[in-house]
Amino acid sequence: MLQFSKFVAVRAALAVLTLVLVSFIVFTLMELVPGDCAERYVAFKSSQGSVITAADIQIERVRLGLDQPYVQRWGSWIFNAFQGEFGDSCILRVNIAQLLGQKFWLSLGLCLSALLLAYAIAIPVGIIAATSKNAVLNNSLRLVSYLGLALPNFLLALMIMLFSTVFFGDSLTGLFSKEYRDAPWDYDKVMDFLGHAWLPVFILGWSATAFAIQTVRALMSDEIGKLYVTAAAARGVSGRRLLMRYPARHALSPIINSLGFDLNRIFTELPIVALILTLTEAGSLLIEALARSNDQQLAGAIIFMLTASIVGINFITDIILALTDPRIRRSIVG
Repeated sequence: MLQFSKFVAVRAALAVLTLVLVSFIVFTLMELVPGDCAERYVAFKSSQGSVITAADIQIERVRLGLDQPYVQRWGSWIFNAFQGEFGDSCILRVNIAQLLGQKFWLSLGLCLSALLLAYAIAIPVGIIAATSKNAVLNNSLRLVSYLGLALPNFLLALMIMLFSTVFFGDSLTGLFSKEYRDAPWDYDKVMDFLGHAWLPVFILGWSATAFAIQTVRALMSDEIGKLYVTAAAARGVSGRRLLMRYPARHALSPIINSLGFDLNRIFTELPIVALILTLTEAGSLLIEALARSNDQQLAGAIIFMLTASIVGINFITDIILALTDPRIRRSIVG
């Protein structure tokens, strides 16, 4: 128990250190963008017809604390970020926490649902592909997985939208119907959301499923040929019991450990899918902040929150692996 507690403490400290380092990188990148928030805001006001002077820029810079030393501003930013407060959007002039609100959690929910769908399909299919001696079945599964890797998610989204529009007269865009878009959450809005969310979940999970099938199949194929499986079979262990107790148990540990990586990969595909499906969530806000408005404060907040989610998932998976595999604990704490 003491060893496990030490393991948890070490992993928690590493998670916090990772977030601090990421915050430093994100904040530094925000600072390297030409022009600070005060200049971009007054430039925006100038484009709206307002007359802006150098004194106005300096007043805005002081108000935002941009006249303070770099390290002090970073320390203040990371301290507030750990409390979920990121200040105001540089361009939109609204509180970022309020602006993101449920948008980030909707985005994270879509990505986690896509991840769950991918592994719910990939684990049993990958095990079957690795153990089945049916050539037709193996080649069919291999073809499906290759198709998933070769067909980009955004192209799949366009194909589904085109098919639905031509044959059903509905483009299947958005996360809510018009009447529920600004309505408070209730049972009807939840059902409406579920009726729309299945499409982005399916599209985001498309390539993730294909990639996971290939990974599970390769890991299972490698484990099945090892001596400890042969020894277990010689002792009379066979069938599903042999697969699940020995090769599958060891093959799935790397899969669990890669959940954070896969979540990051799915989220990187979300912005382009969000643009195609006109989703109003954090993915589309990230594209807006980076490519259109140059709102680095908003982009930095989204990236930091995503990183915190990935680090949190990695921490949880490390704990799960430590509970199921003592070798993981010993590799960290000795």
